[in-house]
Amino acid sequence: MGQGLDSLGSLRRSHASGEISAELVGREVVVAGWVQRRRDHGGVIFVDLRDRQEVVQVVFRPDANPQAHERAGELRSEYVIAVRGEVQRRSEETINDKLLTGAVEIEATELRVLNHATPPPFAIEEDAEVDESTRLEHRIHDLRRPPLQRSLRLRHRLYQAVRHALSDLDFLEIETPMLTKSTPEGARDFLVPSRLQPGSFYALPQSPQIMKQLLMVSGFDRYFQIARCFRDEDQRADRQLEFTQIDLEMAFVGMEDVMEVLETVTCDGALQAAGVELERPFPRMTFAEAMGRYGCDRPDTRIQLWLEDLTDVFRESGFRAFQSAVEAGGIVKCLPIHDAGDLSRSEIDRLESLVRKELGAKGLAWIRVTADGTWQSPIVKFLSESEKEQIAERTQARVGSLLFFQADRADRANAILSRLRIDLGWKLGRVDGRPWDALFVVEFPLFDRTEDGGLTYMHQPFVAPLEEDIPLLDGEPEKVRGTHYDVILNGVELGSGSLRNHRSDVQRRILELLGYGRDEAQARFGFLLEGLDTGAPPHGGFAFGFDRWCMLLAGVDNLRDVIAFPKTQRGQDLLMAAPSLVASEQLEELSIRPVRRRTED
Repeated sequence: MGQGLDSLGSLRRSHASGEISAELVGREVVVAGWVQRRRDHGGVIFVDLRDRQEVVQVVFRPDANPQAHERAGELRSEYVIAVRGEVQRRSEETINDKLLTGAVEIEATELRVLNHATPPPFAIEEDAEVDESTRLEHRIHDLRRPPLQRSLRLRHRLYQAVRHALSDLDFLEIETPMLTKSTPEGARDFLVPSRLQPGSFYALPQSPQIMKQLLMVSGFDRYFQIARCFRDEDQRADRQLEFTQIDLEMAFVGMEDVMEVLETVTCDGALQAAGVELERPFPRMTFAEAMGRYGCDRPDTRIQLWLEDLTDVFRESGFRAFQSAVEAGGIVKCLPIHDAGDLSRSEIDRLESLVRKELGAKGLAWIRVTADGTWQSPIVKFLSESEKEQIAERTQARVGSLLFFQADRADRANAILSRLRIDLGWKLGRVDGRPWDALFVVEFPLFDRTEDGGLTYMHQPFVAPLEEDIPLLDGEPEKVRGTHYDVILNGVELGSGSLRNHRSDVQRRILELLGYGRDEAQARFGFLLEGLDTGAPPHGGFAFGFDRWCMLLAGVDNLRDVIAFPKTQRGQDLLMAAPSLVASEQLEELSIRPVRRRTED
C-alpha cells in the first residue's frame, strides 16, 4: 500500500452514484469510485465522483472536516476514493440537468484515498477525441468512458434476454469443446499444438457446428450456447479474430419452426436490451429477389432505390462494351435515381473514382435525362433507338433521372451498384423513415462456383437441400436451393442458419460434389457421418453474430466499440502486446521449430 493511502476501513459503499437522488436528501451515504475532476471555488472543493453508473458531485467544506478538505485539495484525475457524507439538494441555479444526480450533491464528512493514479492519456469523457490505436493501447482508461460503459451494459442485457428467451422455449445451455478437430467452416483455423501428441494439432472452433449436430443425434432436442469462436481471417469493422455467437440447434423441426424461434429471440433481445420494438412477422425475401433488386443478400429495404437487370437488352447489342460482358457470362444492371438534380457532374466523377479505386470497377457508365428530355451521356451515341426505348421502359426514366450502369461479372456488378445504392440512398434521403428493418432472406443456392470453375459451398457443407431439389444433385447441382435462412437487420446480417443433412447418403453426396473422395470424407468427417448413421432426427439451427447484434443496438459502427478487449485490424491486442514471441523452451516442448518467411525486397 502506497504512502498516504487508506484501506476501506468502515467506509463500505452504501449506494452507487446513480442511486443518489432527492429521495435520499438528509441521509448519510457512502460512495466510492474515481475522481472525474476537481474544482476549487474559494475554499470550497467540488469533486465529481464517477462509478459505472453515473457521476455525482461531492462537496468538501473546510468547516465540515478540515482533514478531508485538505486531502481533497490533493486529489487528481482518476484517483480512487471513498467518501462518507450527507445528501443535500443543490441550489436552483446549480442544478445539472445532464446528470441523473444533477439535482443533489453529497456534503463530505470523511474522505479516504484508496489509490493514486497516473495521469490518464485522454479525458475520461463522453466525446473525447482519441485515435483508435491510443484507445486500444490504453483500453483500461477507454473502458471507463461513458460510451463503452453503455455498450457493455447493453451487451450484458442482451446476453440475459437471449438466455431467458431460449430457456423459456425449453432450450438447454450446453458447452462444446474449445479444443477440437480442424474442419472446413469457410475461414482459416487457429491451430493449437498438442504437447502429448507431438506433431498433432487441435483447432479452435470456428463454430460449434458439428458438435451441436451430434447433440441433436444424441437426443438433446434443443440446445443453445453463448459460444466463443475463432477465425483467422482479415479484419474489418464488423469482424474480429475471436468473436461471440449465440448458437442454437433444434431437432424434429422444419424451417418454419426454426424461423419462429429466431423471430422470438430477435424481438425479445432487442426489446429487453435496448428498448427496440421490432415488427412481427418478419418479411421474407428469396436470395434471387435480394440479388436482383438490391444487388446483395442483406438488403436494407428502407432505402427506396432498386436495381434493374438489363442483360437481355444488350445480349445482341452493338454497344461492344456491354455486349462483350454479357457474352462472357456477365450481366448488365442499372441503378435508376429519379429527381437526381442534386447530383452534379463533379459528384458523378467522384463516384466513378470511388468505384474504380475502392471497388475494382472498370468504370461507371451513366445517363442523365435533361430538362428538355435529352439523354446526356458519353455512351448514348452507342445505343440504338430500340435499346433506349427498352432502358426507358424498364427504368421508368424521365426528366431529372440519372441512370448508373455496370456491365461485368454478376458478383462484381451487383456489389458495385449495391454500394452506390446504399451511399446515394442515404445521401439523397431516399429512405422510408423506419428506424428498424428486420427480414428473412431464404432459398440461397446450395453451391457456388470458385474462380477456377469448381463447386464450393455457399455457406457451409452441412446445409440440407430443399427436399424437392435433392434429385438435382445428380446432374444440375447449381440449381439446388438450400434450406438456408439469414436474419437481416438494417442491412446487416445478424446471423445464418439452415436445416442440416440428417441423411448420411445426402451428406456424402454433397461432400463428393465438393471434391472430397470417399477416404478423405471419412478421415475429415467420419465421426459426423457415423453419427448420422446411428439415427439422426431432422434438425436445424442458427447462429447470431452476437458482437454485430450489440453493435447495431448500440448504434455504433465498429465491433471494437462493443467488445471489452478487442484486436486491431492487424489482429493485435495493443494492451497486452499480443501476439508475442515465446521462449524457445516452450516451442521445443511442443515439438515446434519456427521457420522465418522470406520477405521480398
